[in-house]
Amino acid sequence: MQYYRQKGKISLSQYFQKLNNGDKVNLMTNPGIQKGRFFSRFHGLTGTVTGRKGFCYQVIIKDGGKEKTLYIHPIHLKKA
Repeated sequence: MQYYRQKGKISLSQYFQKLNNGDKVNLMTNPGIQKGRFFSRFHGLTGTVTGRKGFCYQVIIKDGGKEKTLYIHPIHLKKA
């Protein structure tokens, strides 16, 4: 949820947040940043951080009965 004072701003603390392996994260797309975005079907799901690749984090989610691996920029992740 964005409040009117946060519109248009990109929070640097969220952009550079550090996540550890095993952290639970919510997938929330930030529409202002296209880099490291995930497919829109996964919006709102919760996953587990398992690693890192460049600036992005490796996140495992459950989609139906399968586990899927996504590489997501930290601006689109929120600690659960």
